[in-house]
Amino acid sequence: MEVLTVLNYAGVVVFAATGALAASRKQLDLIGFLFFAAVTGVGGGTLRDLVLGKTVFWVVDPTYILVCVATGIVVFFTAHLIEWRYWLLIWLDAIGLAAYCVMGAVLGLEATGSATIAIVTGMLTATCGGVLRDLLADEPSVLLRPEIYILSALAGASTFTASQAMGIPLYVSSAAGFAVALALRGGAIQYGWTIPRYRPRPGRDPDDVMKKR
Repeated sequence: MEVLTVLNYAGVVVFAATGALAASRKQLDLIGFLFFAAVTGVGGGTLRDLVLGKTVFWVVDPTYILVCVATGIVVFFTAHLIEWRYWLLIWLDAIGLAAYCVMGAVLGLEATGSATIAIVTGMLTATCGGVLRDLLADEPSVLLRPEIYILSALAGASTFTASQAMGIPLYVSSAAGFAVALALRGGAIQYGWTIPRYRPRPGRDPDDVMKKR
């Protein structure tokens, strides 16, 4: 369980930092930093717990909110020292995704015993915080970027779940899932890895469609 606790706090801290960095790019005040840090830090885990019908984790242990607040304050006073804030945001997001896809899979497997649910909750936990952050900051969503994103969470959660099914110890399964997710997402960031996209017919402008009705 110590491994899971570390993964959970690591995911919260890293995602909270990406939220605060997004706030810095928008030149928000301290309260804005704290709000972005909290929403991003606990957003994915909140959705996971609601889907699983559990009491939301930060309600059970408010320390997670305090961690987000502390992270937001630190970033507020240090973000100006970082020259490439968006680049750091993307890499921290990758680390948070890798930690949270495993954590979400752990809790999904524990709650239901279903490998399918474990993989789904792993993906939700890993990706929803970043999506909320980008929507709030009015930044291009990480989901809409061409590089691999959701697939990284899927691969990490699947690796963990398969490892557990084979009876591999929890800390080894967790490390394997984390490494696979981070390797895929890191490769996507560094080398632009993608998977085939839908190209035959792009969507038309909604205004043009409505005018023709």
